Amino acid sequence: MALRVAKAIGDKKGLEVRVLDVCRVCGFADFFVLATGASARHVRALADAAIAAALRAGAAPKGVEGKTVAGWVLVDLGDVVVHVFQEDERDFFGLERLWGDAEELAVERAVSAAS
Repeated sequence: MALRVAKAIGDKKGLEVRVLDVCRVCGFADFFVLATGASARHVRALADAAIAAALRAGAAPKGVEGKTVAGWVLVDLGDVVVHVFQEDERDFFGLERLWGDAEELAVERAVSAAS
């Protein structure tokens, strides 16, 4: 699922798309998908692309937070949690630093594997 979502976000021109394997360091998810959008509208579009990819794979989101303001939209897909940020919010919250012990999947690998 993380690979499908990463590809869908990449197809919508998501910036700095990263997939973190957090299953060894996190108790509530296996993967985080992180991406940056260029504007609030772009962040919402990327979140919508992630939701659509999950629905096509037969998984409905358990929750979506932050779409109104769209500085940081979180899409909870259960084992996969999608975080789509505007640049300032991504820098401020620094999830890559916070979850620095997680293994990162190469985006190129994630996107090509989901094709």
